[in-house]
Amino acid sequence: MPSPLKVDALFAGQPHPLGPRGAPSSIVKSAVTQLTVHLDSTDEDQQSNKKLHGGPEKVLHQFSPLHYFTLRKHFPDGEFAPGTIGENISVDGMDDATVYIGDVWKFGEVVLQVSAPRAPCSKISQRFNIPNLDRFVGERGITGWYYRVLETGVINVGDTVELVSRDENTVNVQTLMQCAHTKTDAALAAKLVNLTTIDDEWREKCARIVKKHEK
Repeated sequence: MPSPLKVDALFAGQPHPLGPRGAPSSIVKSAVTQLTVHLDSTDEDQQSNKKLHGGPEKVLHQFSPLHYFTLRKHFPDGEFAPGTIGENISVDGMDDATVYIGDVWKFGEVVLQVSAPRAPCSKISQRFNIPNLDRFVGERGITGWYYRVLETGVINVGDTVELVSRDENTVNVQTLMQCAHTKTDAALAAKLVNLTTIDDEWREKCARIVKKHEK
């Protein structure tokens, strides 16, 4: 029997200047023992750009520790370790290929639903001082994913993680990310437009792909 999944680490941060313009960012996070989760935020973690991060569809970000091996392989000078790409949650055994849009997961007493991939931005490149690192992450489909909150509460390090439900007509996080990134699979994009659990921002991205190929 495989070991049950558990919360290996949690991270939270506060806005600090980042990059050549000193724009505020919370990508630099520190390990915490718990996250107090509300419907649109947590007590411990403060998002800087509420348009791109945070809010009811992007309350928490999870990134697979497995992907740090990929990053270290391709960028050996980068100081990659769990928490450094700005995630809130780290669970060994969950990744972009095995987690699906609309998945409902229970973390201790908190119930979360996967809403969308994380769209990689320039803050990732600035964080590690590696040009086009955000593009690399997007192309590989190793961006991590966001959660909306279904049941609030406190997540603790060591809490058991359990898959509650999964839709039949869905795709994994990696597939959606790569579809939106390459903009070539109009048939898949058309399917994703009708996915009820997808975040509206990503639904619009897929709709634009469909419209582009209809011209």
